[in-house]
Amino acid sequence: MTDAETALAEPTHVLSVETMKVDNDFMEDTDAGAYAAATTVYSKEEERKYLRKLDLRLISLLAAVYLCSFLDRSNIGNAKTAGMSTDLGLSSSQYAWLLTIFYIPYILFEWCTLLWKVFPANYYVCAVVCFWGVVSCLEAAAQNFGGMMTLRFFLGAIEATFGPGIPFFLSFFYRRDEMAFRSGIFFSAAPAASAFAGALAYGITSGNSKLQNWRLLFLVEGIPSIMMGVVCLFFLPRSAPEARFFNAREKEIAVARLARQNGETAHKLGLNKRQIFEAIMEPRTWLIALMYFCVNVSFSTLSVFMPTIINDMGFTAVHAQGLSAPPYVISWMSVIITTYFAAKYRVRSVFVIGHSMVAAAGYLILALVDLTGVRYFALYLCAIGMYSAVSVIMPWSVDNHGTDSKKGTGMFIMNFVGQCGPLLGTQMFPSSDSPYYRKGMWVCFGCLAGVTVIALALRLYLQYLNRKLDKRWGPVSEHQLDEVQEVGIDREFNPTYRYIL
Repeated sequence: MTDAETALAEPTHVLSVETMKVDNDFMEDTDAGAYAAATTVYSKEEERKYLRKLDLRLISLLAAVYLCSFLDRSNIGNAKTAGMSTDLGLSSSQYAWLLTIFYIPYILFEWCTLLWKVFPANYYVCAVVCFWGVVSCLEAAAQNFGGMMTLRFFLGAIEATFGPGIPFFLSFFYRRDEMAFRSGIFFSAAPAASAFAGALAYGITSGNSKLQNWRLLFLVEGIPSIMMGVVCLFFLPRSAPEARFFNAREKEIAVARLARQNGETAHKLGLNKRQIFEAIMEPRTWLIALMYFCVNVSFSTLSVFMPTIINDMGFTAVHAQGLSAPPYVISWMSVIITTYFAAKYRVRSVFVIGHSMVAAAGYLILALVDLTGVRYFALYLCAIGMYSAVSVIMPWSVDNHGTDSKKGTGMFIMNFVGQCGPLLGTQMFPSSDSPYYRKGMWVCFGCLAGVTVIALALRLYLQYLNRKLDKRWGPVSEHQLDEVQEVGIDREFNPTYRYIL
């Protein structure tokens, strides 16, 4: 059977031109050739092959870079256990400030999320990743508290320009129903990095080196970032139609998908000021941001405090490094499974609520129980619940915005508000509260309970908006959601668009 016969025999993605012409505003913001491109016929098998190639080349590369990012920001916890605090003469409050100072510029530079829409991605990512790799390596040369504070400030500033914008960047390539699982694969690099950090720290600190173990740790974990920056320069695509690894037919499919999603035949740099303002005024933008703040209070602190918490359970420093890895391995698997089903069933709130409750239960156990075995088990609940909840919250923002400018603004606000959470969390575990850190455990429990409430409120609000759209356009069948929900630059101009709950 020829390709043409296969395309006609299988269910295809065909778009009615009339569907796109539902509003004059849409026509003004749409490429002249988008109508023709959007009607391109391709089979589901062709699209599956297209997505497999895109996943392999794009997601795997971004996940590797994010692994380096998370490794470089969180390895300070392993460095502390390996002797950094003693060698630099750090007090408990000074160590807490080393954690906090990272997030101050991380918050201030959240607006850089929008730069993914301004600069070519390969040049942008290369510069960012190489710079933070150099800063991470320089941490190995720090001689005092002031020097380490300066380096952590710059590390936070430069990492703010990368990680928070990744779901926004992925939305240039994937439809809404494809985003959750891809974001999950990417985000699973975070627990993988934490597990790898624990195992690597165990290997480094259990050996004998002329260089102090914690300095060697920073050096060994910083060099790969520089290498990955160079790789991104040559292999990271700017957009799907520009990807060099696609053949002519696959580029045709890429253009058709882009036309259906954004009304464009090519990815355009630049921002729409009107749409930025509209995103700022939408309540769902702020509900997601508040939810992210609450989960980040505990999420940001677990990776940097877990070795210390385990150490204070009575384990040696070396064994604490090794025991910090298993909870993250299980979390990595949980993130993949969670985001797979979130994408399959087109639902986000159920998984956010469920996992935030699991994490809250873990912190409640840590706050109430003294038995070492039970407390160590509770760390698994905390890690599984938090990483899985965050992996769904992050794409939930871009899922429910209709344009690139709105998606970027939503991600900026979510991260700007959300990254204030670590400012609270990093101050909740002073050494004076050792070994149980009950104050920090109760604060984290309360914040995760708040995530549950906010996620439920957001779901109810989105259901209300969907009912309004049903009243305006009429009910939408499941088949229509599968085939044409992406059409148009915004939900107001698309009769088949509905919010993902």
